[in-house]
Amino acid sequence: MLEIVIIVVVLAILFDISNGYNDAANAIATVVSTRVLKPMPAVLLAGTMNVLGAFMTTAVAKTIGKGVVDPSAITEGVVASALLSGFIWNTAMTRLGLPVSASHALIGGLVGASVSHGGFLILNLQGLTKIFMALLLSPVFGIVFGYAFMYLILGFCRNLSTAAVNKYFGKLQIISASCMAFSHGSNDAQKVMGIITLSLVSGGFLHSLEVPFWVILSCALAMGFGTALGGWKVIKTIGVSMLKLEPIHGFAAETSAAVIIMGASHLGLPVSTTHVVATAIMGVGATKRLTAVRWGIGKKIVNAWLLTLPACAIFAWITHKVVALII
Repeated sequence: MLEIVIIVVVLAILFDISNGYNDAANAIATVVSTRVLKPMPAVLLAGTMNVLGAFMTTAVAKTIGKGVVDPSAITEGVVASALLSGFIWNTAMTRLGLPVSASHALIGGLVGASVSHGGFLILNLQGLTKIFMALLLSPVFGIVFGYAFMYLILGFCRNLSTAAVNKYFGKLQIISASCMAFSHGSNDAQKVMGIITLSLVSGGFLHSLEVPFWVILSCALAMGFGTALGGWKVIKTIGVSMLKLEPIHGFAAETSAAVIIMGASHLGLPVSTTHVVATAIMGVGATKRLTAVRWGIGKKIVNAWLLTLPACAIFAWITHKVVALII
């Protein structure tokens, strides 16, 4: 039993690293593409803020731990299958340069593995409804907030020269990028905290879904390390290929996304930080003109998002069937 829990923790750490590696673009794509920071200082800043953000709250971890399935109804094999499918998906998409939702990957994997183990009846439909609503609505908030905030900023800066705007917002963007990275850690790192805690409860090592300090620390460091590695292809897709950004656009997108994500973390709602920041960039770009956003790139990103949850659910379902034969 202990050996299986150790395997689950190792897989969880690997998933968190792959999550940070793909999601590095969330925090630094705009600040790098606008040349406010060079790549290496940017990823180190993002990695540090990811770690700090992971200690903000454990509300999201508790939602993941009990919102998908009853901990007493699953096994460590279920959790391991979910993590393995999510890790493979995150890594493959990062290699292709496509930003994906680690939240969709993790939740899809957990649903698929749980159904493989005990059927649909063991799923927490009320909790899943809450989670799916947060995942579906957060991109809408991203594009609306991004557009509205950028429109407001443009109103305040209409009498300033382009050089002055770039100077001021170049400095402000370092702050907004830090807030974005902090918010990323506050939401995404917690999801794996919830998964590890879920495994500890189902294995009888814990009696409640209170997240141990060592779990928080491990997930925080893993997320920060993955972000520090920097998924450069994904960074290029979000920060360069989708929209030509200036510091003012980067500041607006990062600030809008950070506000949404930190609000969700405070409420215990897991959201896709990738979805939020990408749609915030789209909203910001739409204030220039609709054609400023390369919607063809956006379509590829959306297709990857749509495939993530069902693909990981199916893969986790198959993986669990294999794991069940071994264990």
